[in-house]
Order: sequence, then structure tokens, then C-alpha cells
Amino acid sequence: MKNSILIVGGGIGGLTAALACAQKGAQARLIERARAFSEVGAGIQMGPNVTRTLFAWGLEKSLRDVVFTPKRLQVRDTQSGAELGVLRLGQRSVDVYGAPYFSVHRADLHQVLLQKVVASGAAELNLNCQIDLIQDHGDHVAVTGQGLPADFAEKLTAEAVVGADGLWSHTRHYVLPQTPPRETGLLAYRALISTQDLPEKLRTADVNIWIGPKVHAVLYPVRRGEFLNVVVIVQGRASEPLEDWDQSAHRHDLNLAMGPLHADLRGVLDAVGNWRLWPLCDRPPLSGPQEMAKGRIALLGDAAHPMRPFMAQGAGMAMEDAAELATCWSRLDLPLPERWHLYAKARWARNARVQQKSIRNGQIFHMSGPLKWGRDMAMKVMGESLMDVPWLYAGP
Repeated sequence: MKNSILIVGGGIGGLTAALACAQKGAQARLIERARAFSEVGAGIQMGPNVTRTLFAWGLEKSLRDVVFTPKRLQVRDTQSGAELGVLRLGQRSVDVYGAPYFSVHRADLHQVLLQKVVASGAAELNLNCQIDLIQDHGDHVAVTGQGLPADFAEKLTAEAVVGADGLWSHTRHYVLPQTPPRETGLLAYRALISTQDLPEKLRTADVNIWIGPKVHAVLYPVRRGEFLNVVVIVQGRASEPLEDWDQSAHRHDLNLAMGPLHADLRGVLDAVGNWRLWPLCDRPPLSGPQEMAKGRIALLGDAAHPMRPFMAQGAGMAMEDAAELATCWSRLDLPLPERWHLYAKARWARNARVQQKSIRNGQIFHMSGPLKWGRDMAMKVMGESLMDVPWLYAGP
């Protein structure tokens, strides 16, 4: 049991936690309730704050085989098509922040991480495991459940537990009172389009953000530029249970929610063959370190701080969490609960700031009337200085 850590959840956060902690000497075991390791969803943007961390874990070569490096982030008006602002990415990201800005398909990133964990022997991986109870006994943690490894019967013991089990975390209520995530009143329509299926004039090497009254769309290449990731966020409520977060979607409903669109954006959306619908949920911004760790149990990523996607940092904050978690784990001069408290103390304020800024960005993107006019004017006048985020990209 010495140096043992049990990680609950086999998504991006869980795999990065396993990899990072193993590199610091932990004996990691990861359990996942699904029958197979997989990652659904579409694209992820990874700023230099994220790629810097991934490179430090030895993943640069394998990442470059699957990612795309966008040249710019361009903001346009959904109705007029007018360019409102541009942030240079590409070489500027490397020159200013020391690391690149990538876009990647979520499943490709997950596969890169999984292959690294398996190849390096970073963790014992166990699928189809369901946790029933976690007990913090002061000097160790005991976990009971179904489908646990045969040599442990129905109980696992470890020095510590990390809950990386996402928005609907079962680990969270061992740290905080049990409350459901909150519904944001926003719906995300997501799709992938083969670049070959788009007319030449609609193809892009940039991150395109289209903003308009009560709607915005984000488009960027993934899979080395072979596909275009498309996300459209509108106001509305899902008819299905919120836990069923990946639902089929109807083009007619999206068209009604979006209203009139510029021909370039309409052309891309018309090329989509199949839409998926994700009701967006989050939690209030963290208020202190007590919301990320208690005793020998720590939370990571969406289990601790689910956030709206308007800073493109949900996965990034989980990976930053994993790096800090491993750093604090390595403080073997301290009792385990103190190490987890150091982790939570180091991470909560930055995560809360990103949560807050994400909420505010969503409000700014969807402005209408005089507020929209003021926003557009500010972007045109201030340009790159308004769109860049040095406190984020230079961190953590």
C-alpha cells in the first residue's frame, strides 16, 4: 500500500493524473466504470499553458502526429460576417509563451495519453469497476465496489484517492455535500466535417469564432487538418435527462435557435451530416481549497470545477491539476492530507478565475443591442491586446 494512489475515472484527467503521479514515484491504480477506455466528444483547444505541461511529460512527438496548429484565432459577426478581432497563434504562441497552441480531437488526445500510460507502466488499469463506498480511515483509504480486481475481492486500499470522474462524479460527495450540477440554460450542438466535403473557400487554418445575439459558433481543424470541429452554442433547455449529456439533435431545432446567418457560416453548418446535442452544466466557481480536497481524497478536473467552454480550458485545467497533484504527491516529507491540502491551495483560485471568466465570456459572446455595439467597437480598437490572455497562457 505504500506510495499507492487510486484514481477514479479513466478520461483525460484520470490518465494525466496517473501519468504525472507515476513519474513522481507513485504506485497508481486507475479504475474506470466503462467496459472500454474511450473518449466521446469532439475537439479541444490546447493553449501553451497546456502543451507546455504535456511536453514535460514526454508527449510532444506523439501529440504532433495527431494535432493541428492553427495560425490565428479570428472573431466574426454571425450575421454580417465582419471581422471583429484577430489573435495570432502559430509561431507567436511559441515566441511569447514558449509553447504552441494546438487543436486536437478529444479521442486522439485520450489515445495518446492511454498509450503513454500503458507503454510506461504508469498505472494498473481496471475497467468495468463500480465504486459503492469510499472510507477514509485516517492512515489509509478503503474502497468497496463491484468489478474490482479479483486479487482485492470487494475492497481496495490505498494511501490516497483521486476523483477524476467528471461532472457527475461519485467521488465528489466524499469531499463536499452532495448537490447536482446546475443547468446553464445553454445547449451545445457539436459535429465533425471532413475537410474534403467543404468548398475550398470555407476551409480554414484558423480557430474561427462567430458571435451574435444569443448564439455563437466555434470552428477549427483537428486530426492534422483532415476534419473541421464545429460547435454551436445557443440558449435553450434539453428535453432529455441532463445525465444523458450526449444526445442526437435535429437540424431544424438548431436553425430556429440561430436565426439569420452570414453565408460563410451557413455554408459550413449546411455541410454537417449529423449533429450531437450536449446540454451544458457547470457548478459555481470554487470558493476555497476545501472544495478540492478533504483528508486523503482529492478532486481533479470536472469532478471539482466543471466550467463553461468559453475559454476553451476545461480539459486544460484538469491537466494542470494533474501536474500540481503530482508535485504535491512527491512531498514525502509531509503527511498525505497535508500534501492534498497543498494541492488544493495551489489550484483552487486559478480554477475559480477560469470558471468566472468563462461565464463572463459567454455573456459577452451573446450580447445584443447597444452592448453588442460596444463589444464590437472594443474588439476592433483594442484587437489582440483584448483577446490575449497572458495570465492564463503564461501559467500555471
